[in-house]
Amino acid sequence: MLNEIYQNLDPVAFSLGPLVVRWYGLAYVLGFALAAFVIYRVAKRWRLGMTEDDLLTLMVCAIIGVVLGARAGYVLFYGDGYYFAHPLEILAFNQGGMSFHGGLAGLLAGGAVAARLTEIPFLTLADLGAIAAPLGLFFGRCANFVNGELWGAPTDWPIGVVFGGAAGMMPRHPSQLYEAVLEGLVIFCVLFALSRKMPPRPRGTFVGAFLLLYGVFRFLIEFVREPDAQLGYLWGGWLTMGQVLSAPLVIAGIAMLVYAAKRKLSQEGPRRFARPPEPIEPASPEDPS
Repeated sequence: MLNEIYQNLDPVAFSLGPLVVRWYGLAYVLGFALAAFVIYRVAKRWRLGMTEDDLLTLMVCAIIGVVLGARAGYVLFYGDGYYFAHPLEILAFNQGGMSFHGGLAGLLAGGAVAARLTEIPFLTLADLGAIAAPLGLFFGRCANFVNGELWGAPTDWPIGVVFGGAAGMMPRHPSQLYEAVLEGLVIFCVLFALSRKMPPRPRGTFVGAFLLLYGVFRFLIEFVREPDAQLGYLWGGWLTMGQVLSAPLVIAGIAMLVYAAKRKLSQEGPRRFARPPEPIEPASPEDPS
């Protein structure tokens, strides 16, 4: 059944004359739009005092960071030296090639810039981003499935999909959908549910939980995901680059959760709204006190 659905899918959503709009591009747009909505709603529930300008600043920094970071990560970790021999193709975004781990690094860098511009603590912005990011992952992985890329290993399971092309004509795990469910829906539901507690959980809790859950899910899914052809397995016929890059996320996530539990820093909005301490006027000589 799933294979029949895939065979009827078209990577092109619609076209208007020379303009061709693909599902992959729409996934980015929809992911960022829903992420902005979730961030705004959670910030409002937490009473952070985040303005629309703050949200716009955060989203612009996030979009730039994700796109540049994801491309740079693919070039460095998955390019296998190809882009160093063909540097002009680094900017060929239309040919695909984006890395989650690079996108995460770019997102954190963009968040640091946004924190400075909005005067909102970095970890508060990171927590808000961690709650919303799984929505983008969900739509992105669904778009990977529609595009017939990042497929899984061969399988005889009933849900196997024949992707054709470089994937061959054997049924394969629809690993893109496994990732969409686990890295997208499951993580979002967990973090969004945790975000409803008032007062909000300490700074760093949500980004720590995101790193831990994503690292675990991605490491496990790599066992049924076909490694990139230019890299193959890195060791023992099972270790992939995705697992090498995901294992540190688990460690970082645990460390961040411990940090959040020990420091117990409250979630804060823009520091520009904090009231400065009122100066203490010296008592006048006539004051009997």
